[in-house]
Amino acid sequence: MGSVPALSGIDKILIANRGEIALRVMRTARDMGIATVAVYSDADAVAPFVRFADEAVRIGPPTARESYLVINAILDAARTTGADAIHPGYGFLSENARFAEAVTEAGLVFIGPPASVIRELGSKQGAKRIAQKAGVPVVPGYHGDDQTELAARAKEIGFPVLVKASAGGGGKGMRVVRKASELDDAIDRARREAASAFGDDTLLLEKYLERPRHIEIQILGDTHGNVVHLNERECSIQRRHQKVIEEAPSVAIDAERRAAMGQAAVALGKAVGYVGAGTVEFIVPANQAEPDSLHLGAPDGSFYFLEVNTRLQVEHPVTELTTGLDLVREQIRIARGEALGYDAAPPPRGWAIEVRLCAEDPERDYLPTTGTLLAVAVPDTVRADLGVASGSEIGIHYDSMLGKIIAHAPTRREAAQVLRRALDQTWVPGLVTNREHLARILAHPAFLAGELDTHFLDDHAGELAARPPGLDRLRVAAIAATLHGIAARRGPDDLAPPGWRNVRGAAQQVTYKVGDSEIQIGYRPAPGGTIDFEIGGKTTHVPRFGVAGDELWFVEHGGQSPPGMPRHHRRQARVISSADRTYVLSEGLGVTLALQPRFPEHHAQAIAGGLVAPMPGKVVKVLVELGQSVLAGTPLVILEAMKMEHTVRAGDAGTVRALHVAVGDQVDTDRLLAVVTSSVA
Repeated sequence: MGSVPALSGIDKILIANRGEIALRVMRTARDMGIATVAVYSDADAVAPFVRFADEAVRIGPPTARESYLVINAILDAARTTGADAIHPGYGFLSENARFAEAVTEAGLVFIGPPASVIRELGSKQGAKRIAQKAGVPVVPGYHGDDQTELAARAKEIGFPVLVKASAGGGGKGMRVVRKASELDDAIDRARREAASAFGDDTLLLEKYLERPRHIEIQILGDTHGNVVHLNERECSIQRRHQKVIEEAPSVAIDAERRAAMGQAAVALGKAVGYVGAGTVEFIVPANQAEPDSLHLGAPDGSFYFLEVNTRLQVEHPVTELTTGLDLVREQIRIARGEALGYDAAPPPRGWAIEVRLCAEDPERDYLPTTGTLLAVAVPDTVRADLGVASGSEIGIHYDSMLGKIIAHAPTRREAAQVLRRALDQTWVPGLVTNREHLARILAHPAFLAGELDTHFLDDHAGELAARPPGLDRLRVAAIAATLHGIAARRGPDDLAPPGWRNVRGAAQQVTYKVGDSEIQIGYRPAPGGTIDFEIGGKTTHVPRFGVAGDELWFVEHGGQSPPGMPRHHRRQARVISSADRTYVLSEGLGVTLALQPRFPEHHAQAIAGGLVAPMPGKVVKVLVELGQSVLAGTPLVILEAMKMEHTVRAGDAGTVRALHVAVGDQVDTDRLLAVVTSSVA
């Protein structure tokens, strides 16, 4: 029944993946006395997971199609290093039946389900058919083999409909279509994303439920026929169908529904002889009246099967923290042929919440960002499964996730508070991330009340949007940046006080740009070694400050506190500079200050009608021609970055006067793509 003989020896594991999941697997393997092998693309040559592994083998250029998706390259690396097992992680080839088959045919142990199970369940089409036979309620849709039927079937199902990649997950190859006129474009783009991410462009259709919760059940199966479930995870907070925050347990699941969903998941696993770790995903109507209006036909309207992920999930740490099990260790034990040794989940322990820290800008529709991380630090009050370190370069080739941060506490509210505080202190300067956005979600009253569904971020977008930092916080950031600069310029033999000038009474002047605003700051030495800062007509006296690496503190005083004593306020910040930018983190607020030159150059103004790239990426489609007339909102160019696509549209009606890119071009942020004007320039 199993994919490996009983008690197979595993002494060296090759991890066919990258980033945080590669590191995660390696750490458990090392704890178990097992050697590890990394495979890497040119883009990952100096990545933390490569340095952590006992051995590492280059497998190709940066693009996944030429490296992490090349089965023969991975098998060659296993043969070269003498690995006797392969762990696929998640994404890439983790749910590819051909890969699992090739691994076992090469005489190696595949740490995951047998190829036959992946083939049956790894395809969302096949999984739905099996679920229906097992009596598990499924959402109506089309999961047939004839891909030419998609348009006709979508109209039969009725809009809105969800176009969905049959292979893989993570929101790739997924589009909500609300009217027939959008269908062809959605199918085309979903196919391209699916092919790019998973090497398989097969699609299926589902009736789109507007406001469900996303609940999943973790299962484990061994080679002796035992299958157990480890309770649920709530994964309802999503953007672009990709999970953002996950937790265990769910506030929406009582003991009766937990048992029913767990039994359904186990029945599904036993029906196919499931081996290894897997996740059975369900949607649970947030409003119990909704299923009846949609006539979905479930026995009790309590949950509906979506798919099975035949691999370890990104969010597996919340299950580990609430059960006490190491799921990677369980995967390896199962692959060695050991029996589970238990027939039910251990009693739950408290509450765990995980956030996905990503290189993306929530204020710009979650567009991916790139750059070099100048530092990486997360407080030890939480678990941090990160794939990056100081100096890591974040490019366009892979998913935007830098890693996960997870808190565990006796109660949900305490877990949220611990995690929110940890995010306030997390230090990842060098590029824009969703760190502060995640903290705002965790503090939102609706989140704390457990009022969740898959539209949470859309429903609360206005409340979750970043607010301009107050003048006091900008003042603190500017002072911290300036003090850090003073400390960097002062040597051990520097006798001049900071801010000293030949002209008595004249202050040093510094101008920073923060977003679209400028901050002018003047500073000069004062009696007693104090430095006086002048910002916006307000003077701040700083009698003491200290710097240790990127950690800085200073004391400011001003005004009087009863009974007439000077008011002292000790501030702390983290500060780091690169080129003309200084990054400051203080009291949870991250500020990027761009030092402005004293004698600025006069640059040419932006080209009228010019449309620029909102992010770095690859041009995958040019949809217009020179001289073509377009309306406002007309799609012009499609960019791909981090496995997702973004469309650049005309801002106003006019004529395409210039095209500066072609399909296949790599572009940086703000690269001029096209010019659309209403009249000839």
